[in-house]
Amino acid sequence: MRAEPIQRRSAERLSALLDAAAEAVDAVGFDRITTAMIAERAGASIGTVYRYYPDRVAVLQALHERTVQRFRERVVEEFESSPPTTWWDVVDCAVSAFVGLYRSEPGFRIMQFADREGATLGEGTPSDDVARETGFFATRLAMVLAARFGLPDEPELIFRVEIAVEMADSLLCRAFLHDPLGDERFIAECRRVVHDYLATFYGPVVAFPGVDVSVAV
Repeated sequence: MRAEPIQRRSAERLSALLDAAAEAVDAVGFDRITTAMIAERAGASIGTVYRYYPDRVAVLQALHERTVQRFRERVVEEFESSPPTTWWDVVDCAVSAFVGLYRSEPGFRIMQFADREGATLGEGTPSDDVARETGFFATRLAMVLAARFGLPDEPELIFRVEIAVEMADSLLCRAFLHDPLGDERFIAECRRVVHDYLATFYGPVVAFPGVDVSVAV
C-alpha cells in the first residue's frame, strides 16, 4: 500500500530534476551544466541528483529522451488538430511541431545534445543512438506517407524522408541559435528546402514564393 506513494514521490523528484536541467539548458547551454547547478535549481541536494543519475551526462540523456517523447506526442497532436490531406501536410506538421516546441518547451535545444555527443566519437560519425532515433522517426513518417497518401512503400522512401529530417533538423536548429522565437527566414527556407527535395520524387503540392510549382492532383 505504501509502494504507490513512494513511486509517485520518486517520479516527481525525477521530473523536478529534469525540469531544472531544462531551465539550466536555456540559461547556460548543455555544455556548461553541472550536477550542482541542477540540484540548486531543483531545490534538492547534490546527493539527490546522484541517487538517480551517476553524472551530468546521464541527466542530459534523460532530458533528451523526455524531449524526444514530447516531440513525438506533439506531432500526433498536430495531426489530430489539423488532419493532413497531402503528403506535404504530414511533413509540415512535423516541422510545425518542432518549431512550436522550440518556442514553448524549456530546454528543447537539448534535441541537439545527442548530435553533439555523437560528433565526439571520432571523424564526425554520429552515435548509434542518433542514427536509430532519426531512422525511427523517418520510418514512422514514411509509413504514414505510404499508407495514407500512396507514396511508394519501399526503402528509398524511408531513406529520402530521413534525408529530409536531417535537413530540417539542421536548418531549424540554426533558426533558433540566437533567436528564442526562431529566425523566420530559416524556418521558411527549411520548409521550402524539404518540400522541394521530396517533391523531386513525389510531386509538388504547394507553391512557395519565387518557386514555380503546380498543385499535384
